[in-house]
Amino acid sequence: MFCGATNPSIDIIRGKLIPGTYLLENLKTLLDNQNLLLALWNSVKNSVIVTVLTLLVCSLAGYGFEIFHDKYKDRLMSVLLIAMMLPFVATIVPLFKMFSKMHLINSTAALILPTISTPFMIMLFRQSARSFPHDIIEASRLEGLGEIRIFFTMFIPVMRSTYGAAATVTFMNAWNSYLWPKIIFQSNDSITMPMLVANLKGGYFVDYGMLMLGVLICTLPTAIIFLALQKSFANGITGAVK
Repeated sequence: MFCGATNPSIDIIRGKLIPGTYLLENLKTLLDNQNLLLALWNSVKNSVIVTVLTLLVCSLAGYGFEIFHDKYKDRLMSVLLIAMMLPFVATIVPLFKMFSKMHLINSTAALILPTISTPFMIMLFRQSARSFPHDIIEASRLEGLGEIRIFFTMFIPVMRSTYGAAATVTFMNAWNSYLWPKIIFQSNDSITMPMLVANLKGGYFVDYGMLMLGVLICTLPTAIIFLALQKSFANGITGAVK
């Protein structure tokens, strides 16, 4: 992919697998034909908002399900786990009709709301909360701390590995999301990087050099996030608590 981004299309078709000197030309062609900066900004903005809200909502839900046990909450958690078996494509039509009636089509809210609370993330935080020392909660309550303050000052710092793993997965999913943004956004001003890359393959001729450069730019943010948080990702997935 990197070598292709530095070569003209004809060399890629011929199978050239060494870096070339055509990177700036491919970048200029990409900037001239596509609104690259707008797509980057939209993807970064949407992914960051989705990641922050998902971590907040799902961690609160997972913490509440585990710390405050109740038979009705356990039944509700079972329903959420069953919902994991339902593919997202099966809910696209009712979601679109619902947001259309709410007049939220082509809005950031329509993109964010279906994704900020997922059964997998709630289950991840609930499982992690099981390893959270309950002695800390009891001691904090004796000191007069409220439940919300215990969550923000005690739970979040201790479970930072879980937050790192959840942030990695959520950001990558939000960044690579294509189908739902393509359906919900009906304006060129809302284009995202996956949508931009898909547009590069349209028409009767494909500039493979420009296409490889677009894919490379689309891949870099998720690769950087994963490399930066890989230790937290490994610890969070295995349930390590420090």
